[in-house]
Amino acid sequence: MAKEKLPVQYESIKKRYKELFKAVGNLGRVVRKAGPIDEKTSHLIQLAAAAAIRSEGAVHSHARRALEAGATKDEIYHAVILLTSTVGFPTMSAALSWVDDVIGRE
Repeated sequence: MAKEKLPVQYESIKKRYKELFKAVGNLGRVVRKAGPIDEKTSHLIQLAAAAAIRSEGAVHSHARRALEAGATKDEIYHAVILLTSTVGFPTMSAALSWVDDVIGRE
């Protein structure tokens, strides 16, 4: 899988606020290690949460990270479509389009 270019805003925050960026990254690592959920599942959970709050950037990030952690395309799509009855069809559909940005359309 090709390395995805990160959004300009993300890179800008990383450059301008080095300590904040470091702390946020460390928080993510700490909470993933705080319990028994494996890395792949944690990214699928975070993908679903990102979709629920309609965060396009976070959907991109967690879809990519879930793939890197061993999730299949089907698992990623399933994590999103499971949300339909909770967040509604339009939100789920938008999230699917953002996942497609990362893993492509079938």
